[in-house]
Amino acid sequence: MTQSRPLRVLSALHSLEPGGVERDVLRFTKGWRDAGVDARIALGRREGRLEEEAPDVPYIIPKKGRLARIETESLWMMLRLPAIIRQERPDVLFFASNGLMAVAAVTKLRLGRDCPPIVLRTSNSLRPPHWSGLHHRLHRALLRLHGRIYAAIVAMAPPLRDEIIEEMGVSPQAVTVINNGALARATAERLATLRDATPRDHAGRHFLAVGRLSPQKNFALLLEAFARIARPEDRLTIVGEGPLREPLTRQAQDLGIAGQLDLPGHCHPVDPWFARADAFILSSDFEGLPAVLVEALAAGLPIVATDCAVTIPSMIEGAGRLVPVRDATALAAAMDAIGNDPVDVPAMRARAARFTLEATIDQWIGLFRKVARK
Repeated sequence: MTQSRPLRVLSALHSLEPGGVERDVLRFTKGWRDAGVDARIALGRREGRLEEEAPDVPYIIPKKGRLARIETESLWMMLRLPAIIRQERPDVLFFASNGLMAVAAVTKLRLGRDCPPIVLRTSNSLRPPHWSGLHHRLHRALLRLHGRIYAAIVAMAPPLRDEIIEEMGVSPQAVTVINNGALARATAERLATLRDATPRDHAGRHFLAVGRLSPQKNFALLLEAFARIARPEDRLTIVGEGPLREPLTRQAQDLGIAGQLDLPGHCHPVDPWFARADAFILSSDFEGLPAVLVEALAAGLPIVATDCAVTIPSMIEGAGRLVPVRDATALAAAMDAIGNDPVDVPAMRARAARFTLEATIDQWIGLFRKVARK
């Protein structure tokens, strides 16, 4: 690491399309810069609704090319990222998502000994519960090849550490637990204050889900479950945008719940929805530790979640109900009953406080300095 300038960390993102990983990197980068790190972001393309949330930090963006589109965004990053790294000369490369692992591997191969040390944060479970045995074994073999290229791997919560060690075949010393700084402390306090001040005197039950309208989130399962238990005045709101908007809209019409479904699209902030809802629903097939779950805890909103990652059971203990993935019957039953369950709101908010940016920033910077010194 060069001593004449601050520690330089370069994070890579495909674009500013809305997603948990993208929000994390934007939030982390601003926090690291405020703490004295020269943190920058390499973007494949500066496009997406998160443009309105993008902080004033250095973005390095290649000239547009025919592969600079969502269908081929990983290939585009593989082609362009090495030149950006040579130009920026970072001390550490940071990849915040499983979805960027192929980009990291190709970057390492292309740069060879000139490649800065790479830190990976796994964003989703490496062992999704719905996978077949063969799929799991093939994926594990690939992960073990990947495990050799990282200077450090970050688990977003303690339960993920053992999973990373087992699936990637790396030594325990290579894996560091840093709770996912899913929101700023001020945001957590704002969510709690607004929910405490908001009357929920609406007719019927209001269920809330937040996330990209993509297959991983399995909102189709949520629509099916809601249709099974919906009373005439009940409502379901899914805040987010993505490629499945039209199929979900058609499904709601087929199920007869189109008039009870709200799809407001990408919204920032989402505080009013957390304040007004009666329960938060996580219907995903797989996750890591979703920021929206931390937001629900900070608000003190009862939760129904699928058992889609090893982190989920401990996160929602005392806060709601856990159901198997892809089980519409179990999800519907839990949604129908969640309003009768007592939840420990002070404990939920204390748990959320462990997953703020302020609670984790020193750990990140310490890890980056340690990796850079190597």
